[in-house]
Amino acid sequence: MIYLDYQATTPLAPEAREAMLRWLGGPDSDTFGNPHSPHRMGRMAAAAVETARERVAALLPDGGKLIFTSGATEAINTVIQGSPGDVITFATEHAAVLDCARVVEAQGRRFTVLPVTPDGRADLDALQAAITPQTGLVAVMAINNEIGVRNPLSAVVDIANQVGARVLVDAVQAYGRVPVEVAADYIAVSAHKCHGPKGIGALWIAGEAPPPAALMLGGGQEAGVRSGTLSPALCAGFGAAAQVAQEGLSEQMLHVQLLWTAAREAFAGWELNGSAVDRWHGNLNIRRDGLDVARLMSDCRKVMFSAGSACASGSGRPSHVLKAIGLSDRAAKSSIRLGFGRYTSLQDIADAAAIINTAVREQGL
Repeated sequence: MIYLDYQATTPLAPEAREAMLRWLGGPDSDTFGNPHSPHRMGRMAAAAVETARERVAALLPDGGKLIFTSGATEAINTVIQGSPGDVITFATEHAAVLDCARVVEAQGRRFTVLPVTPDGRADLDALQAAITPQTGLVAVMAINNEIGVRNPLSAVVDIANQVGARVLVDAVQAYGRVPVEVAADYIAVSAHKCHGPKGIGALWIAGEAPPPAALMLGGGQEAGVRSGTLSPALCAGFGAAAQVAQEGLSEQMLHVQLLWTAAREAFAGWELNGSAVDRWHGNLNIRRDGLDVARLMSDCRKVMFSAGSACASGSGRPSHVLKAIGLSDRAAKSSIRLGFGRYTSLQDIADAAAIINTAVREQGL
């Protein structure tokens, strides 16, 4: 199979798998301890967690605090639900942000969803017009998970700072792929989007930012922000994946650029969705007028790609991201998303393009 769905998830790095195995200890090992226990086995597990924390934090700005979570969804929900003031976000954000509207409004706070520009970037003029002294939080993606567009994060932070609002950055698609250097207050990341294990993510909190109110209560772990027993195995896997990403960041970015160039040539007859300039080049979201995407996916079972976001697949609804950039329902439903990265080869791109383009021609397009 040819895997081209890197926005949905990424293959587990061998280094991450190896790091995890040690902490999946059986009864004859000394590596199954609870990292919150005071005895020797607990302290060993805690040391592994703290090593992982340092490695994950090394790809984020200096001076912050890193809280492990079950994933970026939990990190995002924690900040949005646990921060004071009105919330502003954008129409192309992930459902983990947009679906918090009900809870925020039930708390008596306003939840405002702003438009994006036709190329998919956050509309700064709309943000400037909407922000008020009552705004407590602005939530914005670093890189969009469906169309790969990169948002003007520094400008968003500057506008938020005018009224003293905090900024939450969803950096899931950026972390481990590009430097994450924005002066945000909160940053949410996920391990399985950077060759780590599923089931773990993190919330980074800037040194000057107040911690959000806890979403999960219990034992007061993770500085009281996120209760629950941590998994040393998941933490270790995340940490190893982060370390590999940090050490090979420049090389991976160059590799992705080569893949992007090859993919653009291989799919030259397709229309690109979103900005061709302000985007992560590991994402190719393209469309062909009249394309039956369901039939295409059935005809191309050897190639793993997406008809949109994996989080919303099967809903039958057109992508809210593609609708937000002005595409009709028909055009949105005629779009596919190809994602590639570290373990993708140029041959993978060529073979996938041949299979997909042949299937498209069989539809008479």
